[in-house]
Amino acid sequence: MTSEGGFDLGALMQQAQAMQEKMAAAQEEQAATVLTGSAGGGKVTIEMTGGGEYRNVTISPDAVDPDDVELLEELVLAALRDAQHQIAEMQQDAMNDIGMPDIDGLGGLLGGEA
Repeated sequence: MTSEGGFDLGALMQQAQAMQEKMAAAQEEQAATVLTGSAGGGKVTIEMTGGGEYRNVTISPDAVDPDDVELLEELVLAALRDAQHQIAEMQQDAMNDIGMPDIDGLGGLLGGEA
């Protein structure tokens, strides 16, 4: 069905459905992917899935200093951030692979200037 300006709503709906299917497949793949965040040269590692589920925390014995608990806390936090950063990159790569632009790449689509 084509409207006055040559706009085909049916084709747009088909494209939207195809993109939705690709996004669902990418989300399933991401959820099954296990990433490892690390800090302190690998003294602290955290495994988590692309779906945000934490799987494992490993702390090297030489990272444990009873007189410097703050360092261990910082290493754990850094490993968490590293894992989350990897997930964000994986998600962005998946969006790029299925043809979704970055929010900045939307240009004039929503009425703004390109």
